[in-house]
Formats: sequence, structure tokens, C-alpha cells
Amino acid sequence: METPTLRQLRTFLAAVERGSVTEAARSLHLTQPAASQQLRELERILGVRLLDRAGGRVVATSAGHAVIEPARRAQVAAAEVVSAAAAFRSGETGRVRLGTGATACIHLLPPVLAAAKARMPGLEILVAIGNTPEILRRIEEGDLDAGFVTMPRNLSRSLTTAARRHDGLEALVPTGTSGTEALSPAQLMTMPLILYESGGDTRGVVDAWFREAGLVPKPIMELGSVEAIKVLVASGLGASVLPALALADDVPGARRRPLRPTVSRELGLVLRKEKVLDRSLRVVVEALEAAS
Repeated sequence: METPTLRQLRTFLAAVERGSVTEAARSLHLTQPAASQQLRELERILGVRLLDRAGGRVVATSAGHAVIEPARRAQVAAAEVVSAAAAFRSGETGRVRLGTGATACIHLLPPVLAAAKARMPGLEILVAIGNTPEILRRIEEGDLDAGFVTMPRNLSRSLTTAARRHDGLEALVPTGTSGTEALSPAQLMTMPLILYESGGDTRGVVDAWFREAGLVPKPIMELGSVEAIKVLVASGLGASVLPALALADDVPGARRRPLRPTVSRELGLVLRKEKVLDRSLRVVVEALEAAS
């Protein structure tokens, strides 16, 4: 369905306000024939007569009176569109929709996002929490601008990465566990295991570490929260293998132990290859790179 243009509505309002098509054309820097043509097109599109003549002036018909307020709202809305875009054009305002895991959100992102906001006070950052496969899907669908995730073995051809960093994995055992040496897969298999839920890429790294030793872990519990796992280990219910990022602070009731052989996961900022890096997204990327 054909709809009126803002220019046609602006000419209509000017004609009503000035009572003259000629004066309306002059105020809008148009020729009188051009203004008259726009008014004819507007009446054709709407299918009603909007203007009439009375006492040598142009006046609105009943239909014209009904159109005046919506036409004014349309002009205001158009001005608001220009104003909103101007804030982004100046580079002082922006929005980034970022997906990440809970561990990175708690232990890595707060200072990164604070640094980004300090550089760009008008920056709005919306953070979504999820596992890597879900976040990558949402990036491909355009629902998220970027994701800081555990890197999968195979990345879609439509995606690319930036701001990579390695995060070692460590054992977390109850305080009463004897020994301080690095733990092997076989040694951990003798303890009740509390691991991150299956399906996540971090859990895939842990399973691969056990598999290299010819072992398959059989956890007594699987949870989707690293913080919950830390609490359960500290309660003496079992041991776990967790990202060092989540163990930067001491866990009362539990101790960190290195792994033998060592193993790490790779974190990276993932974006669509065709994604335009406006200033807001560049600020976030640079803040992550500085923290890597």
C-alpha cells in the first residue's frame, strides 16, 4: 500500500498553517507548482480531498482536519529519528549486545566493561549469559553483536575471532585432601567428581584431557554453574576441574591443585565476518584485547 511521504505531509501542514499554497511553497523553498503537485499526490494516496478554498484562503476540509495531528506527529517522529542517529554519528553513544559464559561475566568482564564505559560514557552494553553453542547461534542470527566464549574446535565460516586469550584449567579439591602435587587424570578419577554440565565447550576440554589418558570421567554431579561447583567442593562433596579464571580468589574450604599434564581452554571474542565495527564495538574489542 502506498503511503504519504514526509515531504508531502510537511507541505500539507505548511499550506494549512499559512492559508496559502504559494506561501507554503516559499517557506519550504519550493516552487508553487512543485508544492501543488505534492498536495495532489497526497490527496490521491489518501483518496480524500484535504484542502478547500474559503475567503481567498486555503483551509482544511473535515478529512484534512483529521490528518493534521497525525501529520504533525510524523514530523516530530522524523525529527527524533534524526536526533537519535546524530548521537550515534558523533561516536558518543552506542550499544553492544555481548554474549558470554557466567565465569567470564563474573571474573573477567567487570573491569573490561568499566574500561570501555570510561572511554565511551554513552556506551550501553547488554550482556547475555549462555553456553558457547547458543551464543554462536545468536551471533549468526544477528541477535548478538559479539560473544566472548570458550573457542569451539570448529568455528562456522561466517564467524571470525579477536581478543584471544588462554585460560588454564586447575583442580579444586576439599581442604582436607592430602598432597600438594599436580594431579593426573588417574588420581582425580579416585575422587568423587563434580563437573560442569555436558555440552559446554569447557566440559569438552575437560573430557578430552581425561580421554587422552584413556579414561572417561563419571561425575557424581553435573552443574551449569561454576560458582555452585566451588561451593559443593568446599563442602567436601568432591573434586572438580575448573578454569583458572574462576579460581583467581581463594575458595574457603577448598584448595587449588595444578594438573598433570597441563591443559587450558582458549577464550575468544567471536563476531560475524561481515559485522561492521562501529566505535562502540571497537571500544569493547580493544578493552578485551588489553585485558588478554
